[in-house]
Amino acid sequence: MTTKLESLPPVSDMMRECGLEPKKQFGQNFLFDLNLTGRIARSVPDITKLPVVEVGPGPAGLTRALLLAGARRVIAIEKDKTTQPILSRVVDASDGRLDVIFDDALKVDFEKLGVKEYAICANLPYNVGTELLIGWLHKMANGAPIKSMTLMFQREVAQRIVARPGDAQYGRLSVLTSLIADAKILFGVPSTAFVPRPRVESAVVQIIPNAKKIKSIGDLSKIEQVTAKLFGQRRKMIRGIMPGVDWLRFGLIGTERAEELSPETFVKIAKIVV
Repeated sequence: MTTKLESLPPVSDMMRECGLEPKKQFGQNFLFDLNLTGRIARSVPDITKLPVVEVGPGPAGLTRALLLAGARRVIAIEKDKTTQPILSRVVDASDGRLDVIFDDALKVDFEKLGVKEYAICANLPYNVGTELLIGWLHKMANGAPIKSMTLMFQREVAQRIVARPGDAQYGRLSVLTSLIADAKILFGVPSTAFVPRPRVESAVVQIIPNAKKIKSIGDLSKIEQVTAKLFGQRRKMIRGIMPGVDWLRFGLIGTERAEELSPETFVKIAKIVV
């Protein structure tokens, strides 16, 4: 039996009917490939049990995939109000499982969404993806009930999220993420899958909060200050960036560079120095 969702026209046709085009100012690159949107949706842990918050649904390609994958409820946050005609049709076909909030995700208070626990799944706009991730990591550190995040990033950003000390991509994102959660790249996504086609490849990253890690880190804001300072001049020795610190108490001599320090070392420095 065909459902209302399955009876909707293809996303590209709905966009054409509404005269909707991707907007550069919103960092929009729409994903039409049904195999990929379905694969992303099916990757969300406990999708049938938890509400899913989606940021930047655009013309609802991933939104539809989440609903078809059995999402209990989807709360879509969209800044671009010109997507309203398409999103309204998906709402009507969702059997009450889709709510749309037209607002800036960077300003939305997730604590007022009316859900006790939730997952986040999104094809993040390239221009705000990192900022959103850091904000969510802080929320996790402060006890927000985010159970998982399944997110699309530029491949370079994805590699930075999962990098380890000594890797070329290791940096602030690597440290902050590894101290809060367990992260892995699920799969890559070619640029040809998007409209318009971006110049870079993408990847889907899954981030699961780790309560044991969170309990041991202390104040994430202080750690972020240290990572910003040391990685801001990553080619310099740490004693040159933060003079006057007794590096020996951290098992260091001060000639190291930020990329050589473990996430746990950043925690120790933040607790004592900041």
